[in-house]
Amino acid sequence: MSGHIRHPRDTRQTVCGLPAADVRRWETEHSPRIDHTCEDCYTLLPEATRPDDANHPPGDPTLIDTLRRIVADRQHAKIDGVLVDLWSANVTVLIWDHLRDDKRQRLLTLPSHELILRCVAIYTRLTSNGGDT
Repeated sequence: MSGHIRHPRDTRQTVCGLPAADVRRWETEHSPRIDHTCEDCYTLLPEATRPDDANHPPGDPTLIDTLRRIVADRQHAKIDGVLVDLWSANVTVLIWDHLRDDKRQRLLTLPSHELILRCVAIYTRLTSNGGDT
């Protein structure tokens, strides 16, 4: 079972509303990470409620410029309702720079979060097989 964030006002409950008796693991000592925290808790964090820093419809090539800005500023940003951290932006730009134009155009047809997830998946596959980027 994934971890949960303890509700700040009610220690018998998680942020997502799940009763404490049903939670096997708490993610309270360290900042929550998407792979260790339930999606409901993660979306209720204060950072998730802030307004978008950028909006990019599918097919908008300025998304890559926004990701490059995240890397240059070394600061996460919220793009199309999704928090994008520095590592994800860096990996996306790294993979993007190594793709051919036809592959880039295919990726640009996806929503921004899907494009980032695809690039992270490519990077993960390359690095887990001993490949060097």
